This record gives sequence, structure tokens and C-alpha cells, in this order.
Amino acid sequence: MNFFAFVVQDWRSNKGNFKGRFLCFFFRVANYSKNSPTLRVIFFPYNILYKVFAEFFMGVELPYRVTIGGGLHLYHAHGLVLNADCVLGSNVVLRHCTTIGNARPNGNSPIIGSNVEIGSNVVIIGDISVGDGAVIGAGSVVVKSVPANAVVVGNPARIVRR
Repeated sequence: MNFFAFVVQDWRSNKGNFKGRFLCFFFRVANYSKNSPTLRVIFFPYNILYKVFAEFFMGVELPYRVTIGGGLHLYHAHGLVLNADCVLGSNVVLRHCTTIGNARPNGNSPIIGSNVEIGSNVVIIGDISVGDGAVIGAGSVVVKSVPANAVVVGNPARIVRR
């Protein structure tokens, strides 16, 4: 994928959402350098600027090393925290105040499938997976794997519909 196509791959999914488009664009520019040592050196000043801008001014911890498929949709991008080792599939919807990370230092992070919708104030932690097409309700705490196409809610999250 060429550079331009890579950095605008989330553009359509954030239509009408300036903040989401803005953050996804700047994330993808930084993310473009993650697989090449040469590009990491070239992009180093930009990646520092991205980190400062995203974390301190926008309140979003979205490390440039995160693996995220195309079509990321950010609603109300604020208070979002992702561990650098988590993996998100394509067409994932993230809402504000969501945390996705490991349960203990140096532990494994979640793997989120494609077409997953994550509500606001959700916590997904540990060495777990969330299947394709799953919906995670607002305020849920997910500490166990979620099957594909399931709807989970609550603390701890439980399946309410498959």
C-alpha cells in the first residue's frame, strides 16, 4: 500500500467526524514508520511530536506501534488508552474513555477482531481475544475472551446475545 492510501485508510469511516479524521490521519503517518528501521529514524521527530500532541493535547494514548486494520472509527476521541502490543482488526469502532491493554506488566495484550464495536468506558485487559463482529456494551469490563458475533455487557462482561 502506498503512503497516501495508508494514511487515509480511515478517512471514509470517520466521515463528518473532524477529530476522528484528524487523529487517525496523524496516527497513520506515525504508524507508517513502524516496520522499517530506516523510516523510524527518519520519522523520529514526527513520532515524538505525534506522541506529545496526541497524549497531552488530545488526551489519547494511541501509540504509533499499535497494529490496527483499516477503517478505524473514533467517536469522541478522548480518554482512549491502547497498549502498544494490542492488535485491532479492520472496521473497529472505539468510543471515548476506553482502555485496551495488558493485565500485568509485560503481559500479553488483547487481540480484537474485525467489525467490532466497543462502547464508551470499556476496559478490555489481558491475554484474550474478541471475535469478529462482537459488540461490547458501554461500561463493560472484559477479562475473558469473547466469541464472534456476541454481545457482552457488565462488570465482569457476560454474553447476553450470540
